[in-house]
Amino acid sequence: MRLLFRYFIKEISLPFIFSLGMITFILFVNFLLRAIDRFLGKGLDLLTILEYLFLNLAWILALAVPMAVLLATLMTFGRLSEDNEINAMRASGISYLSILRPALMFGLTIGLMLIYFNNFILPDMNFKARLLSGDIYRKRPDMHIEPGFFLDVLPDYSMIIGGKNGEMMEDVRIFSKKSKKSQTSIHAEKGHLDVISNAFVLTLYDGEIHELELKDFSHYRRIAFEKHIITIQADDLLLNRRDSSSRTDREMTVPMMLKKRQGYEKRIRVVNKRITGSFFRVLEDSISPGSLAEGIALVNAARDSVLSDTTLTKAELQKKKRKLKTLERQLKNEFNLINSYDKSRNKYTVEMHKKFSIPFACIIFVLLGAALGTMAKRGGLAISTSLSFGFFLVYYIFLIGGEELADRNFVNPIIGMWMPNAIFLIIALYLTLHTVREKAPLQLKLFKKKDES
Repeated sequence: MRLLFRYFIKEISLPFIFSLGMITFILFVNFLLRAIDRFLGKGLDLLTILEYLFLNLAWILALAVPMAVLLATLMTFGRLSEDNEINAMRASGISYLSILRPALMFGLTIGLMLIYFNNFILPDMNFKARLLSGDIYRKRPDMHIEPGFFLDVLPDYSMIIGGKNGEMMEDVRIFSKKSKKSQTSIHAEKGHLDVISNAFVLTLYDGEIHELELKDFSHYRRIAFEKHIITIQADDLLLNRRDSSSRTDREMTVPMMLKKRQGYEKRIRVVNKRITGSFFRVLEDSISPGSLAEGIALVNAARDSVLSDTTLTKAELQKKKRKLKTLERQLKNEFNLINSYDKSRNKYTVEMHKKFSIPFACIIFVLLGAALGTMAKRGGLAISTSLSFGFFLVYYIFLIGGEELADRNFVNPIIGMWMPNAIFLIIALYLTLHTVREKAPLQLKLFKKKDES
């Protein structure tokens, strides 16, 4: 059995390495084609470009590994079945489950490694990629200025240029905005944009400044210049770019997300406590409604009780009605806040389950790939690739759909992130059961060799 184990590990390892390299290359080229316009002609040094591409390689690997496991398993079992090696093993008394055991151990090992990668390496690389992107923006703000398109991110100004020659902008036109007193427009033959600690510095050459008073259009000024410097304060914009303490959910480890979840749960408890206190002050009863509808129903019941109380004076009645109306308005605000906190908490819960559900899919894909490869009896790259990409595409659609539904609180995060695994596990177990019984539920005649005449 040890010999069989080593043989299967050897047979599946090489296709896995080949598949991982091929899939990673395809995904990386696709990313590069989408991102290449950020670098070409921008004057960035090669090391910065390579660092940015390397940091973005992390999420590509996280996506490519499960696909590579499925493709490698299909190729391995397809080839072994095509060469009748599986039939020979079974004829010698080795059960299909024993044949499958080394592949499952391989999938489990890859899954555990992927869990570690998703929890400790991927978040940091995503985080560093975002920071590097912000650094590139701060060092080269002119990268985001394209000829013929208005740039509106500068505070108090809109800008459009006619062309670019390296770092120098040509035919620069600037228009003031948000000013109620005057309208200023500037035209310069050329200029360049730089960044200092808390501001943008725009240096213009050979141009004119036109100012028009909006209250009295007869007041007009025209100023010609050879060199004109505009300093634009941008504290808030630069501060947001430099914030290295905050991380998104995809840049956090599980302990970080658990801490975030606990923070949102604490906020929800504070809001619920505040609601209970409001009910006690108005109705003299410590009530904690579980939903907005339940809270509104309690307020309406209290309002009906107040309206039917004949012992109250008109002033007392108006006072109680005002209190109930204020309580109803507060309930709507507080439950909107709870829903917002709940969505944020769910976002981290979804990401936590995602870090484990995708690696677990490696084991499922071993089961699925082994059964499909055995039934297909073909280990060619074309057939294995088409089958694996087709199944993974369906899996990924389910995964993205489940993540979106869970993020919007339509389904529980556990259901949203583990339902694709559950569906594919059922399919894999069904195919494996029929493979064990040597009764294929699918007649894959398309993949069978034609008898040679």
